[in-house]
Amino acid sequence: LSHPQFSLLPNTSGVRTAREAVFAAQLAREALETNWLKLEIHPDPKYLLPDPVETLKAAEELVKLGFVVLPYVHADPVLCKRLEEVGVAAVMPLGSPIGSNKGLLTKEFLEIIIQQSRVPVVVDAGLGAPSHAAAALELGAAAVLVNTAIAVAGQPVAMAQAFRLAVEAGRLAYEARLAAPTPHAEAVASSPLTAFLD
Repeated sequence: LSHPQFSLLPNTSGVRTAREAVFAAQLAREALETNWLKLEIHPDPKYLLPDPVETLKAAEELVKLGFVVLPYVHADPVLCKRLEEVGVAAVMPLGSPIGSNKGLLTKEFLEIIIQQSRVPVVVDAGLGAPSHAAAALELGAAAVLVNTAIAVAGQPVAMAQAFRLAVEAGRLAYEARLAAPTPHAEAVASSPLTAFLD
């Protein structure tokens, strides 16, 4: 299970409570010799929506136990701030439900989370197209986590490359400072309109 270029990231997906998550994390640390952990607690197997109460409880305990905690959560700015306060290494709010491929349905909440966060924000879940990933990076997200859109694509390797390029473009656009949208529907010229008279 070891490779010089890759590190495995244990995941608690499948657990339903904070207690189960802590137990799974300790098993993973013993087996894989890593303190890094993606924390997922979703008691409902149909929708796989994260449990905010149990996630916060587990995160607090896991940080005390020395884990580097990366929690998958709803795009809830208050919850993300609380998780930051207990010491998580990043927050991973969902763009839309897992596997839905619907993109950034939570965009306005993601903007608040990114604006107030002092830890990296990784948009996780629901990203179905490279354009969704680019949009997340344009908002200022540190990264995205994509699974279904690549795994079920007709050409997964090509789709992974498309997502990589989209992430690079989105980050570059964020760093270049996107032009703000105009508050009205009228066109606003950015080029001089009298040059042709000279």
